Amino acid sequence: MSKNYTNVDFSEIIPVPCPCGMSKRAFIQESAGAVSFHVVEISINAKLHYHKNHREIYYILEGEGFLELDGEKLPVKPGSSIMINPGCRHRALGKLKVVNVSLPAFDPEDEYFD
Repeated sequence: MSKNYTNVDFSEIIPVPCPCGMSKRAFIQESAGAVSFHVVEISINAKLHYHKNHREIYYILEGEGFLELDGEKLPVKPGSSIMINPGCRHRALGKLKVVNVSLPAFDPEDEYFD
């Protein structure tokens, strides 16, 4: 009998480079592309980018810095959470560790840079 849930151990996920540092991504295949869950180590100021189809939710786990959202710098710290709608140009500034939830699941083809 198949299980009606998926369990992952992030300590076993190999991080991949992303425009803001390194990201560990889960649940893309398991959700049939409906959602993905990322733990991102932001070690550099991210490149300004946007998505045409993705909505993202950031939850700050560690560090302090800013999220630049359509030109506005919003201060963030552990416990801050921001939902970023499609079309919003955004980037993280500072050294942060964040959870990023992408709806639908992250697709590198939906990442645009000015």
